[in-house]
Amino acid sequence: MGAERKVTVILPEDLLARALKASGEGITPTLRKGLELVAAKDAYKTLLKLKGKFDLKINLDESRRDRDE
Repeated sequence: MGAERKVTVILPEDLLARALKASGEGITPTLRKGLELVAAKDAYKTLLKLKGKFDLKINLDESRRDRDE
């Protein structure tokens, strides 16, 4: 994972409780997952900016035929 950093945060109790319930895990794994989701959202927005910029020229019929064989 690389270097880690210990942080102190002030969180609304209800938000933390909902997140813990949703994840079914402890505070640290829940917060890590939340940070991963924020980072993924940023990457997704970057990918959306590329939409329509590449012509992949995929033949779906040929692709499906390869899968079925």
